[in-house]
Amino acid sequence: MSYTHFEVKDALESLTVLIDTREQDTMSLRRRMKDFPHWRREKLDAGDYSGEYTVEGETHSLPVSIERKMNLDELCQCFTSGRERFQREFERGKAAGIKMYLLIENANWSKVFDGSYRSRLNPNALIASILAWSIRYDLQFIFCKPDECGRIIYKILYYHAKEVLEHDGESGAEGEGISKAC
Repeated sequence: MSYTHFEVKDALESLTVLIDTREQDTMSLRRRMKDFPHWRREKLDAGDYSGEYTVEGETHSLPVSIERKMNLDELCQCFTSGRERFQREFERGKAAGIKMYLLIENANWSKVFDGSYRSRLNPNALIASILAWSIRYDLQFIFCKPDECGRIIYKILYYHAKEVLEHDGESGAEGEGISKAC
């Protein structure tokens, strides 16, 4: 179905960020929520954040999931002791046709290469996991500062919705719901 410029604009203005109920209610979460014009907490099947929009009176779930980690130590834990659970989450997302993002705060490639984190996970093992999972699960890794996190989450969802709306749903406007893991 093709939408007019005005229908796309209205749908994008209706974009609601869905926040998993298992995402802890912290001051950091409350700061992120200020970057979302509309948001709602609900249980997601994969990830911490997803979105939905309304067009022509119908609500559509975005086939997108954003998993957020507060730092490289939390990511290392997910690749070691929490690996099986973490892996199941990304397998569910891939099986459902969901585009997955992994947003890591307080991180950058220099910290990964230098092993600038508390975990004893070898930097080469962390690099291997990051790159292998990005290929295996078509997973987009994004490093950011904590104060950028909310804006990045919103922009990912906004531009994914925009692509879906402007390209006749080719990106899967009828996607299933999302969820949680590690």
